[in-house]
This record gives sequence, C-alpha cells and structure tokens, in this order.
Amino acid sequence: MVATTLLSLATMVGSSAADAATYSARLGTVSATLTYQGSATNPHGTTITVTNAGRVVYHAAVSTPQCGTYCSPQPAYYPNNGNPLRVVRLEPGSPDVVLGLYSGGAHCCFTDLVIEPGPGGAYVATSLNLGDPGARLVTLAGSPFAAFVTADDSFAYAFTDFAASGLPLRIVRVTSRRVSDVTRQYPALIRADASRWLSAFYAQASSHYDDSVGVIAAWTADEYLLGRATSARQFLRQQAAAGHLNSLLNPSVGATAFVAALEKFLAQRGY
Repeated sequence: MVATTLLSLATMVGSSAADAATYSARLGTVSATLTYQGSATNPHGTTITVTNAGRVVYHAAVSTPQCGTYCSPQPAYYPNNGNPLRVVRLEPGSPDVVLGLYSGGAHCCFTDLVIEPGPGGAYVATSLNLGDPGARLVTLAGSPFAAFVTADDSFAYAFTDFAASGLPLRIVRVTSRRVSDVTRQYPALIRADASRWLSAFYAQASSHYDDSVGVIAAWTADEYLLGRATSARQFLRQQAAAGHLNSLLNPSVGATAFVAALEKFLAQRGY
C-alpha cells in the first residue's frame, strides 16, 4: 500500500515579521489565511479566515479545548517550509482546512483544528487532539481523500516510561465533524508497524530485554487489529516464561501480571 503526501494539493505562502505573521493556503476555490501577533512560541490575536469563491465562510479566533487561545501555530509533521495551514480534501464536496497547533510542553501536545463545510455553506471547526505523536496528512490507496496517520498516544507511560513506550499505528478520518478510527481498513500499514515493533523487541536481546514491555505492547495492539489476538497471546506467554518481558520503570511488576494488564488495557481501548 502506497502513501502519498498532499504537498501537491495546495499552494501555500507564508510571511512573517518580528511582531506579526501571516500564512496562506489554497486549493481550488477555497483559501485560508492565518494571522497572529507576537512570536510563534507566544502568539496572541491568532485568527483564521476561510473563503470559498471569494465569500467568507469562516472567520474566528483560533481556540481549542487543549490550550484555549494560547496554541502556537505549528505544522507538526506536515513538511512545507513551516506553514501550519493545509487546504485538502478530507471528504466529498468543497475542500477542508487543517491548521496544525502546538500547546507547548512535552509528551502532550499536538492538535489539528479541522475546518470543514457545514450546513448552508458555512464552515465549522472540529478539534482533533493528537497528543505527542502528531499526525501526517496522507492520501492512502483506495481513497482520494486525506487521512490523519498518527499513533495511539494512550500507550505512552502505560507500561514503562515515555522513551521506552511503543505507540501503535492509528489512522483517523474526519468527515462531517465526526472523527472515525479507520486503522483496521489498512492491514498492510498495520503489518508494517507491527514488524517495526517486533524488530525493536528483538533488538533488545543484547540488553537482556531490560525494558521491553513498551514496544511489545505496541506490537500486540497491532496484532489484535489484524485479528491475530490468539497467536499474540501465545507469543506473550512464551516471552514471559523466557524472562523477556521487563520494565525499568516498574521492575516489581512480573511478566504474568504485565500480560494480564496489557490484555485488560487492550480490551478497554477497543482492540
């Protein structure tokens, strides 16, 4: 399955000065303009305006539940010379606008503001909390519309510290202000992600698997998404018996207890 970035879909122009910045993006008849005062790390008066065929269809101060009006416009993992704006097609109809935002801090922090057509042609905003992983806007095989390719941030710190935690693949679509998890529709991408985490697990053999539970938890989640829960549980029990399931953060938690906790966690998360 081939993923293609959306850089060809829009024309983006950015300009900035010491005390103000303006970014623009366009696709078809839809244009978006972002303005703010101050610096990128301490903006104020951040406003976004969307027009369709020259008519203003959205104009508002930028605000999200994650950080109110204090988010910093930031492109996260959208490579485009630092432009936090995208105008893309997320669904049939007029193009949508995506604004990348950062709340500041560590291991928390990325939000995408999705502004899409609503009733009567006016646009409405939806906040997509992406946590630490952020997201890539990608067109995936089988659909002409962009999806947000990210990772499940709930696995961070779940079984070990952040640095040793694995975050399994998560793919979401935003249509008509609804956020849908569509990860299971892309088994080839899940298999590739699972292979990455299993390779990371085996690479820890040289350290006698001293902090291995984070990456194997992500692998197990991917395997569950692929419908291979039974074989994944069997593998976990084999590794537990071999002494390969360990956490530096929680060394007192035995391998059997970890497997039970992981299975409960996956059930709670809908895997």
